[in-house]
Amino acid sequence: MFENGIIRADPMSHKPVELWKRYLKQGRVVEPVKTLRLNTPIYENKVRFVCISDTHEKMGQLLDSIPDGDVLIHAGDFTEGGDIGEVIKFNAEIGTLPHKYKFVVPGNHELGFEDGEIMSDQQVAGLNMLGVRKAYEMLNNCEYIVDRTVEVYGLKIYGSPWHPMQGYSFYRSRGSALLQKWNNIPSKVDVLVTHTPPLGHGDYNAWNKMDGILAGCAELLNTVEYRVKPKFHVFGHIHDRYGATTNGATTFINASSCDHKMNIAHPPIIFDIPLPYGHSKTPVETASVGSGSTASCSPSEEDSD
Repeated sequence: MFENGIIRADPMSHKPVELWKRYLKQGRVVEPVKTLRLNTPIYENKVRFVCISDTHEKMGQLLDSIPDGDVLIHAGDFTEGGDIGEVIKFNAEIGTLPHKYKFVVPGNHELGFEDGEIMSDQQVAGLNMLGVRKAYEMLNNCEYIVDRTVEVYGLKIYGSPWHPMQGYSFYRSRGSALLQKWNNIPSKVDVLVTHTPPLGHGDYNAWNKMDGILAGCAELLNTVEYRVKPKFHVFGHIHDRYGATTNGATTFINASSCDHKMNIAHPPIIFDIPLPYGHSKTPVETASVGSGSTASCSPSEEDSD
């Protein structure tokens, strides 16, 4: 719901199927979109984004099919259960990719990654042995983003892991609890990355019937359509709804790499955004860093990849 410039929790948020039917009657738009071929040339006047998600500890099987680009985005569930060995393996694998910038948002399967979350004794013992507090501290071949903005080439990317699937890391209930998280998203964002889909776009779940078949979040949809209005919204979580849709203003991309059987089944999805005026891909820019607002890999961090 959108009133007087403010997004409010919809009273029907906990009934996503009924709510989506109502939204469609009100004129909400969802149309399929063709995506670029993976061999599309990379242009100097455009920033090439390469999107993947839900690799579930099988990133190695996907490496050979990931095309080059300027920015790699992983929208969550890169492990199967947050195991330390899985994190180390993923970090090594993503480190072999040539992309100048690599941004990773965690998903519900990154157990133990949420700050303040109670971890198992095995996780705590393993982290203590390695001298780190959280497993995400071992991700030094990519930029880990949770509720913050990164800026590259003059384009702003915001990442957020929250979802309405109870019993997992980064869970918040539908309605006001999730809306509080989406309220942190700045209005001027070019690319939004979440783990969960918005209601009605790439969120139909035919397998384990999460929340009555539609798994997307109404408050996220309303935040995207009424306030943030990004050029692209990248997510995953619902494996068999891989692909792209649009509402006429934003392109929604479900970049899930695995199918519902946890097998790598879908190739990456790519898109381009024209370089903003005054920005160039050569030489490499030093990205701006701000507390709670914008941050990004510096050239020295990239060299460590």
